[in-house]
Amino acid sequence: MAIKYIPFYPEPIEGQAILNNFRRTLRYHEQEGLERRLRRGMPYYETEETERVGKNAAGNLIIRGECVSACAWLHAQRKKVDLVYIDPPFASGADYAKKIYLRQNPKQAEKLARAQQELDAEDLRAFEEKMYGDIWDKERYLNWMYENLVAIRGIMEETASIYVHLDWHIGHYVKILMDEIFGEDNFKNEITWVRTASHNDTFASYGKVKDSIFFYTKSNDYGFNIQYLPYSDNYIDSEWKKTPSGRYYKVENMLDPQGKMQAYDFHGTVARWRMKPEKMEALWNAPQTDVPCSKGRIRLGKNGNPIKRCRIIFLDEVPGVPLGDHWTDIPYVAGRAKEAVDYPTQKPEALLERIIKASSDEGMVVADFFGGSGVTAAVAARLGRRFIHVDVGMNSVQIARDRLAAAKAEFSMMEVKDGVALYRNPTQTMEKLKKLLPGMFPPDEEIGEPWAGFIVDPKKGAMPVWLPDLKDSTTKVLTYDTVFRLLREAMPDLPDNTKNVILYYIDLIEDETKMRHFIKENNIETLMDVELRDLKELLDDAVMEDAAHFTLAEPGEGNLFYMVRIDDFISDRVMQRIHEHNEKAKANPRRSPKPIVLSPEGLEAIEALSLDCTAEKGVWHSDSEIKIDKLGYIAINGVKKKEFWDGTIASESRPLRLKIRNICGDETIFPIKG
Repeated sequence: MAIKYIPFYPEPIEGQAILNNFRRTLRYHEQEGLERRLRRGMPYYETEETERVGKNAAGNLIIRGECVSACAWLHAQRKKVDLVYIDPPFASGADYAKKIYLRQNPKQAEKLARAQQELDAEDLRAFEEKMYGDIWDKERYLNWMYENLVAIRGIMEETASIYVHLDWHIGHYVKILMDEIFGEDNFKNEITWVRTASHNDTFASYGKVKDSIFFYTKSNDYGFNIQYLPYSDNYIDSEWKKTPSGRYYKVENMLDPQGKMQAYDFHGTVARWRMKPEKMEALWNAPQTDVPCSKGRIRLGKNGNPIKRCRIIFLDEVPGVPLGDHWTDIPYVAGRAKEAVDYPTQKPEALLERIIKASSDEGMVVADFFGGSGVTAAVAARLGRRFIHVDVGMNSVQIARDRLAAAKAEFSMMEVKDGVALYRNPTQTMEKLKKLLPGMFPPDEEIGEPWAGFIVDPKKGAMPVWLPDLKDSTTKVLTYDTVFRLLREAMPDLPDNTKNVILYYIDLIEDETKMRHFIKENNIETLMDVELRDLKELLDDAVMEDAAHFTLAEPGEGNLFYMVRIDDFISDRVMQRIHEHNEKAKANPRRSPKPIVLSPEGLEAIEALSLDCTAEKGVWHSDSEIKIDKLGYIAINGVKKKEFWDGTIASESRPLRLKIRNICGDETIFPIKG
């Protein structure tokens, strides 16, 4: 269970007319449940530091956990942020998968000899692994977003800004939520990012080529740095002239546009000038330029007196065109782009650089609560800002970690111990759950939603099973509201011969005794028994760590470093994924692909290794690390090499622990005994 619940701050029920517009405009199921969760507060869990990269004096963070839980922890630590950019799921109905590549087997010497050659397609054996599912119904999505946005608002400085990146699926609904949460007066822009050109496969409608980024501030007291675009060549050629020395210049009208200034004589020309006499004199006495017919920065007429369009401006002294809210100059990240990190929905660094420069200054804290590929944190670090990267997916956390470590950023890795981060992400966990439940059958016509399926017991018959949807954090805590709806709405619709139902939970709103008492009091429409089961116990029993055999060689003749050699590596999870891929491939009659088979040593299943020479337990310190890319080439301590991995990792000091990450993202730590 959560250690405690932290109130949303400021108190949303008392501090705002919460949900007034929301209810009037968007009326749907479970709004009462949302309001009760807001009254209850944010669930606060124990949060553990798992790794520290560098000294991290700036307090940079990568947090594996859900948005609301991370905000609860940050609030408890009294941490505030100056700028938020989030790129949450778009409610698009799409599943996003990561391509998993087997690495080169370092035991096969003949392949190592081809290090400078392009690998054959057969060498790039790969399979897909689902990262997350962007599959929501509108009601649940908006409830979920509302709670996330209220939590985020509570840890923003009063001078902070927030950018929410969405597309046509759900953006217009979320803007209504943001008007409610941040205030309509604090809406600054809807930025249109034209991310690509029109698609050739568009036949029945216009091509969908843009995203919307909603820019709000927490208050009217906020910072903003105007960004500029360079002038176009056509504009320069048509509006600017060249001096004999080649500098571009133009002449600006200096008359008062509103006619409110007092007229005065400026070196023989009487007019209502837009500047006071002393400022005009400064232009007159400025260093002389080679603009024809001029004095200082003032253009003169044929009579030698200032003309009314007289102020001389040079192109190399002006910043450019002030940036508008229609951005067409930043392309999306193509698959072969230098910055691509093989993450679906990755956003370009140029996009985040523009946002971060506009709405923050050096030293400020930039946060992304759906951090994805880590682009926000990476750009923030490069621009001298502090950063907080939050994501529930292990792949996101690892990609961000490697990206930042390679850029020599310093940070701490944190994990929210909420009981659901047992697999790489909630989507995989949900898929695994139904396979872990012994005797589980999928729902049929008699047992439909909201039941995940049923288990057949010889004495009790078919027992419907309810599971929390771990893709939706709002179901993580089994509340009285959820149980009441199951008792009064779902259970009465079950077949008459149903004797028992099973409710699995991650957390209970109250202890189990009180929940059982609540069930007994409210189960008045059926004669069914309700069994509560702790889902964490089931998942804990199913977790299998990887295994490895390795040897340690100390420095000696011809060897200046401690050397750890990996002899073999076994990953049950990788083997399961490969088996599923092979079975699916065999079921496709149109193709007869060669099955994926690991070598006896299994070293192709390793993606990264690191050594801790600092501590035998506790927070991890990566004193030496190797990352192996999909082609088999390595990066040692963030430096890319045109070499294949040889099955070893070295360190200057004696290693105390070895960490191995498999190609699916699971990490296992092995002690190195003396």
